Amino acid sequence: MTHGPLVGLAAILVLGTMAQWLAWRLRVPSILLLLLVGFVAGPISGFINPDELLGDLLFPVVSLSVGIILFEGGMNLRLVEWRHSGPAVRNLVTIGAAITWLGSTLAAHWLVGTSWDLSLLLGAILVVSGPTVILPILQHIRPSTRVGSILKWEAILIDPIGAALAVLVFEVIAAQTGTIGQMAALIIVRTLAIGIGIGIAGAALVILFIRRFWIPDHLENMTVLTVVVLAFIASNLIQGESGLLTVTVMGIALANQQYVRIRHIVEFKENLRMLLLSVLFILLASRLQPEYVRQIDTGSILFLLTLILIVRPVGTLVSTMRLGLGRNERMLIAAMAPRGVVAASVASVFAMRLEELGRPEGKVLIPLTFLVIVGTVTAYGLAAAPLSRRLGVAFPQPQGVLFIGAHRLSRLLAGALRDKGFLVHLVDTNWQQVAAAKLENLPATCANILSDYALRDLELWGIGRLMALTANDEVNSLAVLHFADEFERAELYQLAPNEQSGSQRQVSHELRGRILFHPQATFAEITARLEAGATLKKTTLSREFDYNAFRARHGDSALPLFIITADHQLVIVTASSSRTPRPGETLIYLADGSSATKGGE
Repeated sequence: MTHGPLVGLAAILVLGTMAQWLAWRLRVPSILLLLLVGFVAGPISGFINPDELLGDLLFPVVSLSVGIILFEGGMNLRLVEWRHSGPAVRNLVTIGAAITWLGSTLAAHWLVGTSWDLSLLLGAILVVSGPTVILPILQHIRPSTRVGSILKWEAILIDPIGAALAVLVFEVIAAQTGTIGQMAALIIVRTLAIGIGIGIAGAALVILFIRRFWIPDHLENMTVLTVVVLAFIASNLIQGESGLLTVTVMGIALANQQYVRIRHIVEFKENLRMLLLSVLFILLASRLQPEYVRQIDTGSILFLLTLILIVRPVGTLVSTMRLGLGRNERMLIAAMAPRGVVAASVASVFAMRLEELGRPEGKVLIPLTFLVIVGTVTAYGLAAAPLSRRLGVAFPQPQGVLFIGAHRLSRLLAGALRDKGFLVHLVDTNWQQVAAAKLENLPATCANILSDYALRDLELWGIGRLMALTANDEVNSLAVLHFADEFERAELYQLAPNEQSGSQRQVSHELRGRILFHPQATFAEITARLEAGATLKKTTLSREFDYNAFRARHGDSALPLFIITADHQLVIVTASSSRTPRPGETLIYLADGSSATKGGE
């Protein structure tokens, strides 16, 4: 690398952002493109050399970044999810981890030819998975709530468990005195005590700072990040690799407390995670050396295939027996065990330590681990979406709609979409409206949409849009803000504000969702049209009767609401929409009584 460090660092940020954007446009898992970009920028072109760029800081930076990512992952774990996913997660991180360790060890020894002690260490390293690889894939495929919860919990909890297991095996290999049993017990006890103790203490410190107003709002994110870093480093100094457990516990504790509001902290950490993921995967891929590729032989490939096709499926099937999971759910879990940055970091660290102990053959850990990372990320990343769709346990592009309000308008719209095969769910505080929706066979829940229950317990599998249709503009805007982390910003909609004059009374544009249907399509306006006899109609356009012909027939008396494309995608019409329905597409619209007989179903 002939350019300066500043250019190299900037290049990593630019390439990471471009890879994330391109993955979004192509609808593929971002980690695949990040790895590909890293390969091109590193070993292929030589443009980025992480060891030259960061030197001795490389592994500390990677380790600290992984700690921050695990903390953010812990903040995504709600204990209420444990009711549905707890038994499966418990078995996967214990029985499943043991099977993965044993299977990886045997495969490494018999297929690759590594010694038994190195095989045990490699098997321990490959127990980990982690949120760095699982969360982007889950975000891409959007599995069912139960499967997604199980995979998320397993990925976040397995990292500290696998890292601690690797430390245990390494200490046994390096031990000169003492019995293995005593050493193993000491390491396990110290890791658990330090990880849980410092993790809870760190969370309590953050809660105390925020609850007592000892820090201003603009310093809260920085303070939390500082406490996370200090807790991570302190734990690792006392017991190696215990910091991963510490930050995970700290994140879980903060996410499930009821004393202070942490939503802004979660949002900051999610943005930071996205940045760190991009940087870490490019650093990871660009660090690969040509000799690593040359060390890959038939035994290495068979080792990788054994992990994917035998070890993970066996571990999953044994761990999820008699837990009430469907066959397809178990199959998707069995087909999801990519390895990521934690495995690469731990393998690199222990390879160096083994070399310091006079075991240069320990370098074999690096190419094998990188092979597993690249192979599993590629295999699971490419297969996850089509497999999940075929199994019927995921919605990569959820088309369903969550309706805020269960009054007549919401029921009419929800019924029209349900009849076209789209998932819908209505939420209202009025039990009579909810009961009316249920009588029409519409899924409905009586709840306050602004409550924690709405975010935590509503079944949103297959739901990808929100339509706030209440008569209260402020409630609509608050609902949009409340669900801003659950849906894409482009999929949050609300009715036009009732006040068409007097800007001092209107909700700020920054606090609204996308305005539905038409700038004058307020709740009062649409309700008045319904009371005057307007009805919902559906028309499939053709070349003979296109949208221009539709407009010529109905004029302004028809209000377009939804477009259903030829490939059964739902397009919600907005006040700023410029998309014109095409021949072959179905238009759902509100027709006044005078025009309702002019056409449509």
